[in-house]
Amino acid sequence: MPRKKIVVSSGPAIPSELLDLLVPGPMSAEGVGEVMSRFKKALMERVLGGELSDHLGYSPGEAKPESRSNHRNGTSGKTVLTDSGEVRIEVPRDREGTSSPC
Repeated sequence: MPRKKIVVSSGPAIPSELLDLLVPGPMSAEGVGEVMSRFKKALMERVLGGELSDHLGYSPGEAKPESRSNHRNGTSGKTVLTDSGEVRIEVPRDREGTSSPC
């Protein structure tokens, strides 16, 4: 059976310093899976935080614009199914409940 061709989309190169942090030495298959799960969790939470910042009109740590009544209101846990299994993430919330992450 022919092997599937893997296509890596173009984008920014991954710095070797980041890889050194993620992969400090030889790893088992389970270790690689754990690193990938943690990476997916961090990536999803970063994206969701960015979506909430866009929705609210300001970033974490910045002063809330006076014209806005809505603001951040903690996080809620959620389990997401990925191609490599379940990942538990923290989804940021807004006070008025008007943010609907994708």
